[in-house]
Order: sequence, then C-alpha cells, then structure tokens
Amino acid sequence: MPVTDLFARRATLARSLRLLSEFRFEQPDPARFYGALAEDTAAMITDLWRADHRAAPAGHTLLDVGGGPGYFASAFAHAGFTYIGVEPDPREMHGGPAENDGTARYVRASGTALPFDDDSVDVCLSSNVAEHVAEPWRLGNEMLRVTRPGGLVVLSYTVWLGPFGGHETGLWHYLGGQRAARRYLRKHGHAPKNNYGSSLFAVSAADGLQWANATGALVTTFPRYHPRWAWWMVRVPVLREFGVSNVVLVLRPPTATGSTFGAS
Repeated sequence: MPVTDLFARRATLARSLRLLSEFRFEQPDPARFYGALAEDTAAMITDLWRADHRAAPAGHTLLDVGGGPGYFASAFAHAGFTYIGVEPDPREMHGGPAENDGTARYVRASGTALPFDDDSVDVCLSSNVAEHVAEPWRLGNEMLRVTRPGGLVVLSYTVWLGPFGGHETGLWHYLGGQRAARRYLRKHGHAPKNNYGSSLFAVSAADGLQWANATGALVTTFPRYHPRWAWWMVRVPVLREFGVSNVVLVLRPPTATGSTFGAS
C-alpha cells in the first residue's frame, strides 16, 4: 500500500478549509489553533504509519523535534505513540498544557544536534520547524540518523514564497523579510516572534526536495494542507514555491545508518 494511501482519503477540501479557518486563532487563541493542528498532525502520522506498516502505532516511539508546548504530546499519546519532545526553548516547552497521558517526555536540545543514539526511535517528526533553523538540512540529517531502518521521518515546513511564508508579518514578506519585520515593529511596537534572519529563514520547496532526493531515503512528498486533488502542485517547479504553502517530506532510513547523510 502506498504510504499516503490512507491519509489521501482524509485530505479533503473540507479539511483544508477547516484548518485554514483555524490559522486566524494562532495569536489570539493558541490553545484552539495548536490543539486543532496537533490532532490533525497525529492523524496524518498515524495514517502514514498504518499504510506503511499495516499495523497500529501503539507502543512505537515518536520523537517530535521542535515539539514546543504540550499540545502535540497529548494528541500523539491519545494516538498510541510513546512521545518524546525535543525543544531548545524552555519558554516554549512549558508554554502549553501540562496534561497528557503521563508518559510524554521532553528533552531540551537543538534539533541540529539530537542527544539520541543512532536508530533509536520509530518515527521522527518535525512540524513547521525547518524554516526557523539556520541549517534546516542538518536538522533533517539528524532526524534520519536517530530513526530506525524501516521507520519514518516526516519533515514538514512552511515554504518562504508561499502565502504564509512571512508568518505573522503577512504577505509583506514578498517585499523582503527584513522590510516586513521592520513594518511589523513599527505597527506593533515590538519585533515579530518569527523574525527574519534570526528565527525565520527563506526555505524553498526546491531546497527540501533536493536534500531529500540526495539522501536516497525519500519515499514521497505532498502539500500538507492541500486537498488530495491538488497534490500535483508539489511536482511543478516555480508553481510549488508560490502555491504550496507547506511541503511534507516522508523518508524511510536505509539499512546502513550513517552511510549516506552527514552534516550539511
């Protein structure tokens, strides 16, 4: 069964519109926004695992790189995963709900230098983190390193030239990331949380696909929030940079760990 077979059935226009409507609550009501995103992400990963392994994910370990507050921990615990979150910022780590099933663990560390052994987790996820890292493909290489052969690496990130590339600065990022940040500062009296050049970087769809293909581990790629009938857009150069707001790269580590990926 193709790894996206089950998730493709979930990727409807209704789902896309529902998620789009939730984005407006990211700043005023983060619990609502991140709660909805966490549930959708857990469902996506569960579908990918079930399609690839023909079994439920119960008992398997998921490492969430850049997991932030506890919304994802709760969602993945309910899905049956043994959840481990990695977060470098203690404010983010403790900024969300404390409730989960009691088994979630958090590690304060950088995603580009994960403090885990080779082949130590079943699934490694990074959701909307790569665009906030100066060396995103070093993060990707680390994710591959710590994932067991036969496991899954799912790296999802926001494309810079897409409509949400500027994050809270809106569409002003099309005039330049630094200009958008200066405008945000003038309007709101403080710098944006996702500040271009320090905590937000211009990552393209082509960048991710080039890296993923070079690893030899790429299984598939698709636009995270698009309905299934629009997934073809990720295969079209230039169009994907503007029309695909978020790229998902699904990789399966090869048997010989460490033989392909080094820091880049």
